[in-house]
Amino acid sequence: MADKSDSAPKPKTRGLGRGLSALMADVTPATPEAPKRPDTHLPIERIRPNPDQPRRHFDEAELKELADSVTRRGVIQPIIVRPDPTHPGDYQIVAGERRWRASQLARLHEMPVLIRDYSETDVLEIAIIENIQRANLNPVDEAAGYRALMDRFGHTQEQLATALGKSRPYIANLLRLLALPDDVQGYLTDGSLSAGHGRCLVGHPEASALAKRILQGGLSVRATEKLVKQGLSPKPRQPRPSAEKDADTRALEAELAAQLKMGVSITHKPGGEGGTLALHYRDLDQLDDLLRALGG
Repeated sequence: MADKSDSAPKPKTRGLGRGLSALMADVTPATPEAPKRPDTHLPIERIRPNPDQPRRHFDEAELKELADSVTRRGVIQPIIVRPDPTHPGDYQIVAGERRWRASQLARLHEMPVLIRDYSETDVLEIAIIENIQRANLNPVDEAAGYRALMDRFGHTQEQLATALGKSRPYIANLLRLLALPDDVQGYLTDGSLSAGHGRCLVGHPEASALAKRILQGGLSVRATEKLVKQGLSPKPRQPRPSAEKDADTRALEAELAAQLKMGVSITHKPGGEGGTLALHYRDLDQLDDLLRALGG
């Protein structure tokens, strides 16, 4: 194993502020068919984690699984490091801490690395990019990552789409989820609701109450779209008048029909005193007779 007194590999300087596409070229995962070529191999004890790493929790079961893979196949993708600003001669992890931890479990003595002369800003940007690339990332955290890249570093939706291999509408739709109430975002974060459900609720004044209704009913996205259009308080249907009329109404209809020599229909409004009187004429001559009678 190499000793700390050995001369350190010379960092490959790529320049600061290289832009999103250049950073993505380093962070994009390699494949077994096309692994990235490391700059060098470093002793594991000369590699330190980044104290500002936003990811604090590493699942033990997943690390064990990755360590088993490292034991069988080695580390396929080099991790990215930079000269440690606080420990001369050592290197700080920029991206790839999971692989470093798994390699320790696998009892490796050294690791393949890409050495970059990144600034603090570059390191923060890469940490966000690496977090976005996680396969199990929920839609709210993914959207927050895109928002951070736009707000902190001035990237546009088009630039993010190009660099990350996404469509611009995909990124725009995810960003809209950040406008949802906190409780609805919580349902998206824990997987109770999908991003499709969330998009239906964006901008709705009853989003929180609708989300609870969706969860209670286990509604699909299609059913959610209908619920959102209808709202929680649809206008009640007016009850249809009963086809069955009371004896007094039928008697009054018969009396008027005999006097007017026309068909007569009386309908009372439910719960009220008013109603509708309809006269049914047989032909225009009968209508003329009625108009003359009404005219005196």
